[in-house]
Amino acid sequence: MASIEGMNIIITGANSGIGYHMMMKLLSKGNRIMAVDKNTDVLCNVDGIIPFECDVSSKDGVDSIFDEASKHFDKIDLFVANAGFPYYESMDYVDWDRIDRIFRTNVHSPIYSYQSYVQHLNGRDGIFAITDSAMGLMGMPGFTLYTSTKFAVNGFQDAIRLEKGYNIQLTVLYPVATDTGFFKAASESDFERPFPVQTPEHVASSMICGIEKGKKRVFPCRLFSVAMFLFKIFPPIKWLYLSSEKRKFERFRNRL
Repeated sequence: MASIEGMNIIITGANSGIGYHMMMKLLSKGNRIMAVDKNTDVLCNVDGIIPFECDVSSKDGVDSIFDEASKHFDKIDLFVANAGFPYYESMDYVDWDRIDRIFRTNVHSPIYSYQSYVQHLNGRDGIFAITDSAMGLMGMPGFTLYTSTKFAVNGFQDAIRLEKGYNIQLTVLYPVATDTGFFKAASESDFERPFPVQTPEHVASSMICGIEKGKKRVFPCRLFSVAMFLFKIFPPIKWLYLSSEKRKFERFRNRL
């Protein structure tokens, strides 16, 4: 197992949540970290990092990350594409821009970042990590657009493994709902959280451990891993679980 120490690292979505806790844990290991977010109010108060403010949902934003990194690093050893956000809502509206917004951040950005990272490496060894979601493997009521983006990312990682060179390690994280600003960002109205929920500290530690072990996929929640197995061999369990989540969503929708 190779420890992540003394590396040049970029983490997007680093101002809070999983990205922030990954940054802090990796910083303690003597790594040089460029921490990226569209809001860097927290990052500016963290010693020993390179805070960089940009919107990763555009080509220019991602390009600016690599341009800035070239001023500090000869080589990026690890790129963590963590930035992303959810919606929790009913899909009874028509809004192209709303759909475009979440896909640009959650799908276009990590895919374009991967392409840019491959070009940057130019055959050298490197690690690319993506924060996907358990919802990239199973649809959830209320999270239709978010689930769609995460299924897209899961499809990308599945296919790109068949194309990528052996010089690149690709590790993908599949957390369940995480107790961060995730829920506040999902909806302006309160809603019942999906089950189960994990802490960002635990998820960040799981991701780091998975990267160090060279894992292709990381599942921080053992309960989810067991559940996915049970869902396959006994589908009524999945129906019961999703029925419970659907009732939560219906209560939310009835309050609107």
